[in-house]
Amino acid sequence: MHFPSVCPEVPVTDMAAALAYYRDQLGFSINWSAEDIGLACASRGDTRIFLTTAEYRSDSGVRGPILLWLNLDNRGEVDALYRQWHANGATIEAPPELQPYKLYEFFARDPDGNHFRIFYDTAWEPQSDSQA
Repeated sequence: MHFPSVCPEVPVTDMAAALAYYRDQLGFSINWSAEDIGLACASRGDTRIFLTTAEYRSDSGVRGPILLWLNLDNRGEVDALYRQWHANGATIEAPPELQPYKLYEFFARDPDGNHFRIFYDTAWEPQSDSQA
């Protein structure tokens, strides 16, 4: 069985502002928007997310902010995305850094306080005797 990518639901308060931020600061494409019901779809690469307003989420009970983990393929990709988002004026907490729990990561936020954890899992890298 092929397990598909998940499509998280990201809570937003102002759909127009969120769509502009995801497009202009984070580089997502806006696939479609049904602002009359409070639902929109944005994608970048293999990642697809649904932005939803409180009215749309009223039946599900989903509240924000949320944390989205984005697992990139190597440290270079983490650095490149950091540079791109930083240049675009995205809200970033700190530059990428290697953590003791073996993640090379940085955190970014959208205007609603939803967090992106951008990381590469260094545990996949070959270990030398000095790193064991």
